Amino acid sequence: MDIKIIITLVLIALTLYAFVKEIAPADLIALTLLCATVILGLVDKNDVLTVFKNEAPLTIGALFVIGTALEKTGGVLQISGLIQKVTKGGLRSTLLLLCIVTAFFSAFMNNTAIVAIMLPVALGLARSKEIPSSKLLIPISYASIFGGCCTLIGTSTNIVVSGAIKAKGLPPLSMFELAAVGVPLSIAGIIYLTMLGPKLLPNRTSVMGVLDDKQRTTPLFHILVGKKSPLIGSSLLSSPLFNPKTGIHLMEIRRNGERLMTPVNELIIEANDRFLIGVHGRRNKTDTAEELLPDLDIQTLSKIEGVVTELVITDESEMVSQTLATADFRQRYNSVVLAVHRNGKNITEKLATTELDNGDTLLVLTPRNNLKTLKDSHNFVLTDSAVTSPPPGLYSKATLCWVILLLVVISVTIFNPIVPMHIASLIGAVAILWMRLISTREAYAGVDWPIIFMLYGMLALGMAMESTGTAKWLAEGFVNFTKSVASPEVLPYLALSVIILLTIALTEVLSNNATALMMVPIVINLASTLHLSHTPFIIGICIGASTAFMLPMGYQTHMMIYGPGGYRFSDFIRVGLPMNIISWVLASIIIPLVWSF
Repeated sequence: MDIKIIITLVLIALTLYAFVKEIAPADLIALTLLCATVILGLVDKNDVLTVFKNEAPLTIGALFVIGTALEKTGGVLQISGLIQKVTKGGLRSTLLLLCIVTAFFSAFMNNTAIVAIMLPVALGLARSKEIPSSKLLIPISYASIFGGCCTLIGTSTNIVVSGAIKAKGLPPLSMFELAAVGVPLSIAGIIYLTMLGPKLLPNRTSVMGVLDDKQRTTPLFHILVGKKSPLIGSSLLSSPLFNPKTGIHLMEIRRNGERLMTPVNELIIEANDRFLIGVHGRRNKTDTAEELLPDLDIQTLSKIEGVVTELVITDESEMVSQTLATADFRQRYNSVVLAVHRNGKNITEKLATTELDNGDTLLVLTPRNNLKTLKDSHNFVLTDSAVTSPPPGLYSKATLCWVILLLVVISVTIFNPIVPMHIASLIGAVAILWMRLISTREAYAGVDWPIIFMLYGMLALGMAMESTGTAKWLAEGFVNFTKSVASPEVLPYLALSVIILLTIALTEVLSNNATALMMVPIVINLASTLHLSHTPFIIGICIGASTAFMLPMGYQTHMMIYGPGGYRFSDFIRVGLPMNIISWVLASIIIPLVWSF
């Protein structure tokens, strides 16, 4: 075995370990990988520049801009408005409608954006129909995956794979080429969830799910510390103004008209200080702060409405791996965290020093007028349907965004390859900016840059696998193994089925894009060795790299609904394992019927 193949295999193993153990952000791991391929001589320093010529990152970035425009202008609210108008009946009919709508729009929009808007809608429906939220949230996450399997732009993985094979001089995927397998898979998946989901899904809900509107509201008091108050000169931490155990939570501190950002443990109370305090968990709620805290010479300046809501930490959030104290959460977001929901358990002790992670759900107390600010933050998803604005009308910026997306799809479908995917997407994004549907700042903020940079690193690994002969060596080893257990007639079908299964398994623990980019050079060499068409195997990778249902970390949308649904790890295995098997079997049967070997 050549020494460069050995080095490449070691690099692949280290990369897999780094991804699984999450020793660093995925984009940092991938960029380190890119540097390593050059330093170790696996890729020539001049050849590695071709990585940046790949059209996939540009296409994905442009589509992120279009998706951001749909979100900012209220295009996704039009979807939720439609659902709320037509939803009738009980659990199964609600489940069916949610899955169909989610799958359809996920075929043309980023899955994360769709689930982010469907999450509060589903929770609102669950409360109004008295349905446990756990019966609805896993299905909408799965449905977003179904839709992504139907079109080229349904998920970034399909775009990445198409770009990777085009870079090797092979024909790229067309807009609706995947629909031949994606649509049957979506139908089967939705039937499975509608018929068996109510029995397999747990009868469980989050803290928010058991609270009605009255229980979610709580008074917040603006108070003024008088000149004769015994609180003056004392530490805030030792005062009754900061005592979560009695249900009193500090929200904000103002001194001399300015908001104080001093850490709570360093603050000494002075005369005329103004505090915003929240009262939560007390049965006999008072009308004034004087009744709540007598004999302290404090004055109630005003009383506003507070609300208890949930925030889901997203994978791209800058709060991941930070504590609430280091993130200065209370001051930054004018909110107090009452509990952190993680892995089916509520953390209520030592919250300030608890390191936050992707998928954590924060139960927070905040002023009702602060909900929109929380909703607009990119660091988490607000599950509160109360903040949802009315959907825009037909003649609006939102409708114009949908028209632009439709024109992009039509141009790629009809005029490809004259108008390639990356050009059509870029034109659509630029048109949105010229029409001022969103600002350039919002456009840049809407691009998931970690995904873009991760793609460049993984493309470099694919180049290294190809140039060192590692992909060919792995493919030949795979062929020799399958030849030993299958006849020549069965061999192509067995090889395809194993490739799909392997891709599904890797996607459960790795990024779907990383898995796809590692598999592409292997299956192209595999098809060449067997003297078969590469297309069935490429389609198999696209489907396998998207159908991760069994583990909550297998797909980013699973982590978004994990806390709000009150799920446990075993819930995903129970519902997702049969879905993985259905996807594997259907893809193994349908793909050879549509794309011949």
